[in-house]
Amino acid sequence: MWTIEQKNMSARNPGNSNSSVILTAVALQDHWVRTLALGKTFGPRKIGIGPAAKSKQKKEIKSVVDTGNRVKKDNVKVKKEEEFVLDIKPPPLTLAQKFGLVDAPKQLLTEAEWNGVKIKSNIREDSKQPCVICKEDFGLQQQVLLSCSHVFHRACLQAFEKYTGKKTCPMCRHKQYQSRVIHEGSKQYRLTCATKIQAVWRGYVVRCWYKNFRLSVPPTDPKLRRKFFEEKLQDITDRMVKSCDFSLHGFLQEMDQSLEASRNVFKNFDAMFNILSEQDWEEVQLKAVLRADTDCPICLQDLAPTVLLSCSHVFHDMCLCTLEKLTEGDLRNNCPVCRAVYQKKIIHM
Repeated sequence: MWTIEQKNMSARNPGNSNSSVILTAVALQDHWVRTLALGKTFGPRKIGIGPAAKSKQKKEIKSVVDTGNRVKKDNVKVKKEEEFVLDIKPPPLTLAQKFGLVDAPKQLLTEAEWNGVKIKSNIREDSKQPCVICKEDFGLQQQVLLSCSHVFHRACLQAFEKYTGKKTCPMCRHKQYQSRVIHEGSKQYRLTCATKIQAVWRGYVVRCWYKNFRLSVPPTDPKLRRKFFEEKLQDITDRMVKSCDFSLHGFLQEMDQSLEASRNVFKNFDAMFNILSEQDWEEVQLKAVLRADTDCPICLQDLAPTVLLSCSHVFHDMCLCTLEKLTEGDLRNNCPVCRAVYQKKIIHM
């Protein structure tokens, strides 16, 4: 191995014929030292502790109690989805690689080159198609773009590499590709979800508008028009019934009382204004004779000139007139005995 002094001497005498050979040897020596990871073998070395010792180390415990002293941030910044390369950055070129004595490793693609590769993939709309390996949509899972412009799920590609033991593109068999995490599939998935949500919402709005339109505008077909107005009438009736707050039993009882009062009115009307014929008066007089009343029910004296009522009761004319004057406020003439509305006729007993 060449010492540092020999290297310096060769650098001071570049005209020497052996300088090129020396530089070549030094470059090759430096390359193999770095390739084989041969470093300094002297001096102190850092020795890490094992897992047993790590477990015994005391961990710093932080308080989780909210004391209120910490200021809460209302505006939480959402991290933007950033693309990043998965391949490890190659080490710097050795002297031998710079001289061309050893093949230099392939360098990583630049940002402009990656943009060109992504444009090729987007033109083919690969992110809109399912993953070639699992045949499922990309969704929100991590998506990997290869340097050959093909896209896969990151987990699917890792499983494929582990299964085959080679780094080969599953589509075009390109070897030793470079990979980069992109988010075109997640963007397309969010766009599809937003489109579906908007379609459902617009459909709901249109259905509500159509229902209101059908409730307000009658159709032109005669049968449908008749059905439309029947439903309208039924709706109005139901709303009227719901707006009424009453007891059904009390309502029916009130109806019975009103009906009975109406019947009494018509009955009294017939008794007062339906003029009896001579034959009817003879029948009433016959009933009074069969009753054989000899005293006036008002003054309890013998009947003289008398008044026969249509209810077959007999009174003094003066007594009945006096009673009628006392009940002037009441339009109805009720018999003092049976309380029936009467018509009267003067007779001689």
